[in-house]
Amino acid sequence: MSFTAPVTEQRFVLDSIAGIAALADSDRFAAASADVVDAVLEGAGQFAAGEWAPLDRTGDTVGARLTQSGVVMPDGFAAAYRAYVEGGWGTIGTPEAYGGQGLPFSLTTAVLETLGGANMSFALCPTLTVGAIEALAHHGSPEQQALYLPKLATGEWTGTMNLTEPQAGSDVGALRARAEPIGDGRFRISGTKIYISFGDHDMADNIVHLVLARTPGAPEGTRGLSLFLVPKYRLNEDGTPGPFNDIRVVSIEHKMGLHASPTCVLSFGDNGDCIGELIGPENGGMRAMFTMMNNARLNVGLQGVQVAERATQRAVAYALDRVQSARAGSPDKSPVAIVEHPDVRRMLMRMKAQTMAARALVYYAAGQVDQAALGDAEAQARVDLVTPLAKAHGTDIGNEVASIGIQVHGGMGYVEETGAAQHFRDARITPIYEGTNGIQAADLVGRKLGLDGGGVFDRFVAQLAAEARHAALGTLIAEVTAIGGALKGASADDRLAASYPFLTMMSVATCGWLMERQLAALNGWTGDPQFAAMKRAAIRFYLDQVVPEALGLAHAARAGADQLYAVPAAAFAA
Repeated sequence: MSFTAPVTEQRFVLDSIAGIAALADSDRFAAASADVVDAVLEGAGQFAAGEWAPLDRTGDTVGARLTQSGVVMPDGFAAAYRAYVEGGWGTIGTPEAYGGQGLPFSLTTAVLETLGGANMSFALCPTLTVGAIEALAHHGSPEQQALYLPKLATGEWTGTMNLTEPQAGSDVGALRARAEPIGDGRFRISGTKIYISFGDHDMADNIVHLVLARTPGAPEGTRGLSLFLVPKYRLNEDGTPGPFNDIRVVSIEHKMGLHASPTCVLSFGDNGDCIGELIGPENGGMRAMFTMMNNARLNVGLQGVQVAERATQRAVAYALDRVQSARAGSPDKSPVAIVEHPDVRRMLMRMKAQTMAARALVYYAAGQVDQAALGDAEAQARVDLVTPLAKAHGTDIGNEVASIGIQVHGGMGYVEETGAAQHFRDARITPIYEGTNGIQAADLVGRKLGLDGGGVFDRFVAQLAAEARHAALGTLIAEVTAIGGALKGASADDRLAASYPFLTMMSVATCGWLMERQLAALNGWTGDPQFAAMKRAAIRFYLDQVVPEALGLAHAARAGADQLYAVPAAAFAA
């Protein structure tokens, strides 16, 4: 099945939700004129459909391979990546000072959506590089920025994030990788990191690893972690890749999905010759890493949109083509395309509505990132508040929509040849990595509700309440407001027990608000009438069916922890 970038939808959401026209009125984003935005969206769509989408199935069926010379990507990937670099697609959001185009993050978000919709595994590579650029741009030294950012911006070099170790999954404070000072601001790095996406490959001249490690005498826990820049190849005097930096690929994981994204176990310094540079202050690693992680969490939420869009396109194409059974109640007993059957229409409508909602949520967060870059402190506070929603709810929707896509295909969805199962396999990791969705929910109730003494949450839900028009949406927002207020003063156990249903309620309330904003923006819209009709129908479906479902979670969000601890842990094995 071919892929078509949802350019009209992306442009509509950039206008009505991210506010890209207003961004272009600023000096910083003046280059983001309407014609430039249109050209970028159209060009990215053509590139992704022509270069990356055709490799999606090969990436899944062949996958990355570990050889004696390192990780080798499937045939065609290296050439397609070179085309990405030569096309300048990696430079869109990078500051002009480092060779980028300096365009808004929200536009970068749309481009990454298109790339990931075409080939989700492949798009992980530039997604991680964007995060490395963010970390270095905010915390790197001028020398590091001058040496590394221009190459990362173009994509000539790629970036990774190295946190997890065999004994330390989500417990980052348990990391043991070491960094011994050797003078001149350099450190000898040693240790093992696991689950490193694109930790090695054959598509770029260098790979820039950002590695969390401990220096001698560092405090225990997260306070003692520092962040280091550790390239695969150390640089020569002229800035070109030089000697190998003693980083060994121990293995790559055999995963459920994302087969073209090599997930590596990396061993640093087996021969005592792995050299890294400190990024930011010693013991300041978590602050620097969170810059990268927060960016990554928004982009993982975007992966939910990517896979939902692709799964929806595949399901719609199948439903329009597959002919089976007469329509119930029709005097004509001739078989019809299954899209004519009510239950199939229900599934397709839910896929469309949920995908639109997730896109609006992630693009809203991206637009707030851009507003924060212009100095809007309240926008930055909103980014902090909605990041857990975008990451967790975006990926929950990606999984739901991919699963429904299999159902639309019926038995053929369970057969690998149709490609529907790949989307679900690819999607399933997204609620797990970059902080599990349970961690996102805990972050929401444990930290984000208390921002500015609770003021950020209060102002946000007050705006939602003031603008809501649909009755069920207004009721849901009122419940979110009341439960959020109660959770601020609840015990830790009760907050955490309520965290996931509350996160879902708040996410749906936010999405409902954003859907109503889009409905209003359709008034007077002069674009494709079929697009407008579909969008109105999907928004109504969301407000009438998805929003009331979220209301049903209110009891769970108020239940507290007692029922969860009514039996001892051993009873779960009974």
